[in-house]
Amino acid sequence: MIKGINLFFRLASIFNSGNTAHLQCSATAALSDLIKEIIFMKQILCFSLLISLPLSAAYSAEPKATQQLSVQKSAALPAHLTTRIQWNKFPRPQYKNEDLKDQNRSAIIRIYADETGKIAEARVQESTGLTHLDNLLVQAVREAHVKPHVEKDTATPVIGYQTFSLKLSPDEDREVCQYQFDSKNWQAQQQNKKTAFSYRSQPTLALDSEQLNEHNRAVKFSFKVNKHGDVKKVKVKKGSGIYAVDQAVVQAVSQSQISVKRTASTLWLYKKSSFKDEIKFDLNQCPE
Repeated sequence: MIKGINLFFRLASIFNSGNTAHLQCSATAALSDLIKEIIFMKQILCFSLLISLPLSAAYSAEPKATQQLSVQKSAALPAHLTTRIQWNKFPRPQYKNEDLKDQNRSAIIRIYADETGKIAEARVQESTGLTHLDNLLVQAVREAHVKPHVEKDTATPVIGYQTFSLKLSPDEDREVCQYQFDSKNWQAQQQNKKTAFSYRSQPTLALDSEQLNEHNRAVKFSFKVNKHGDVKKVKVKKGSGIYAVDQAVVQAVSQSQISVKRTASTLWLYKKSSFKDEIKFDLNQCPE
């Protein structure tokens, strides 16, 4: 750039000298040098532009890459972790005294259920000490079905743990009786007594005397219903001391329907949506 300016001043001084012959020769030489300088400067400028292009392209590509990464983020809700799994179909392992090898056994099974409640994974967290018995428990869990956890109107997977206590039966020849759902409210219904609500049909209970572990048991519970009388939420208020027994009652009530009788004095009130009941299981009073 400085050399080009010097050439310009050189041309000006030649024209001011007044010597025509000298003017023609010197002007031609100076003009030739100026043209060479201009060509050289154009080459430098083009080279500078070529060097800067990859750097500019790299900087301009960075925001696009960042934008693509943000779009790929998952919006799925995480699995619900719980220590008390709610079951639609409780695991029912089938075993005999000889399977226990002369002593009571216990185990903890880790469970992963998908959004529909189907068991996707079941593995032993704490073993019974017997591989064949562990496999029996895992198989029973795989055939069961978990009640899906709902969060913000969206069902999510469930991760939880189920404890199993396997007891030796003192008398294998003793008859095992199946209990019916004879709750306090159901018995009052059968006797045509006044009740806060009525079960439309007797709930189906899957419970036998062996599950009581040689003790009488009782469960107090409450539940809520929708406007159609469908039971939607069951809560154990006082448990039996055995989780499997409590869950058998919860499952039976969850699948039932009730009716509420409106009296003249309560017609102006909203229909009650929360109720309570209790059920007892007596070893000496097995149903015939």
